[in-house]
Amino acid sequence: MQIAFTQAYASHMDQIDSLACMRGQFHFPISPATGQMALYFTGNSLGLQPIKARQYLIQELDDWAQLGVEGHFNAKNPWFGYHHPFANAAARIVGAKPHEVVLMNGLTANLHFLMVSFYRPDKQRYRILIEGGAFPSDRYAAASQARCWGLEPKEAIVELQPRPGEHCLRTDDIIQTIHELGDTLALVLLPGVQYYTGQAFDIGTITHHAHQVGAKAGWDLAHAVGNIPLDLHLHDVDFAAWCTYKYLNSGPGAVAGAFVHERYSSNPELPRLEGWWGHSETDRFMMGHDFVPMQGAQAWQLSNAPVFNMAAHRAALELFDHVGMDALRSKSLKLTGFLEYILQEINRTLPMPAFEIISPSLPQERGCQLSIRCVGQGKAFFDRLSALGVIADWRNPDVVRVAPAPMYNSFTDVYKLGLAVQNALQSLHVQEHTTK
Repeated sequence: MQIAFTQAYASHMDQIDSLACMRGQFHFPISPATGQMALYFTGNSLGLQPIKARQYLIQELDDWAQLGVEGHFNAKNPWFGYHHPFANAAARIVGAKPHEVVLMNGLTANLHFLMVSFYRPDKQRYRILIEGGAFPSDRYAAASQARCWGLEPKEAIVELQPRPGEHCLRTDDIIQTIHELGDTLALVLLPGVQYYTGQAFDIGTITHHAHQVGAKAGWDLAHAVGNIPLDLHLHDVDFAAWCTYKYLNSGPGAVAGAFVHERYSSNPELPRLEGWWGHSETDRFMMGHDFVPMQGAQAWQLSNAPVFNMAAHRAALELFDHVGMDALRSKSLKLTGFLEYILQEINRTLPMPAFEIISPSLPQERGCQLSIRCVGQGKAFFDRLSALGVIADWRNPDVVRVAPAPMYNSFTDVYKLGLAVQNALQSLHVQEHTTK
């Protein structure tokens, strides 16, 4: 069936969607504006709650009530090693070996812990390459790490900017900058997917060129994990960190993840912040004075697993493990492609374009998010969408972010979003002419 901005096309795509059944595994919020189920397109900010999250959390609460401290070893899912089963599923999502992955802390905390190990500047090699439009927390982390070494951030940090008139960075420009910095470059720190534009970076190519000049490559995967296929081990990434509350649907402030390539596993002398839970598990309770690191990424742990927090993550990981990233990506390309088609059709019917899509037009260069840059009345447009029951995301100064998450969004959702966009633009047009 040929693509079309019609209910018939959306219904047809939903009928042949092999992942349509996954929608029933999540709770959908009610729109405060309409009192009906919301059109939810904000998985890029906070994913929906898996149905099983409540069950898994109650299990841990019950074990705490009935067992107290004995739950560390006698709970249904003993808390001492609660994080262990997560490694296999998380590794499959990010393209890693299980011992290269650990669930711990929060995203920015993990970036800091990892930079302690992998950002080791000296008089010659001290620069950090980031994007000019980096998420503020990444910029804060990089700047504060530089200050900890007595460096001025304005000297240590180099910012990548898109070419004039463009919204996204070109891979060739990133590579050129890496080689221009050469042996002054200590660390490349970039996002897997850019939060504002939705651009997906070429992790393998950029990492390769960072290594060519002797720099380390670290990645913030907040908007990439669970969104696009990742292959951290094969791409030789030094380290990466991610949150789990966006596309991984694990709840607000959920436990974060970290990756450390296995080539660092056999180096106990690697500088790191040390804590009890990073110490060898076999003799942890011997209470020795000397730190003996765990093998792999677990050596970067400081404290025991936040069990209640991770219970929801367990429910989410089971769904990802059941579906697999290949199937999610396949549907994602179709969903986002359908949304892009609808938005372009709407723009074509207007006397003048009302918005532009600043996300890359090539599917392989983006995830599921489309960033809509509005002309003139961006915030008013966003507010109209909200009034129509759409939960999207506003980012100053002029972008509405919408992300059809393939795990739970349908083609009919996307079709209804298109109708809401039409309605919102029409009402703004009427209002504009009424006030003139």
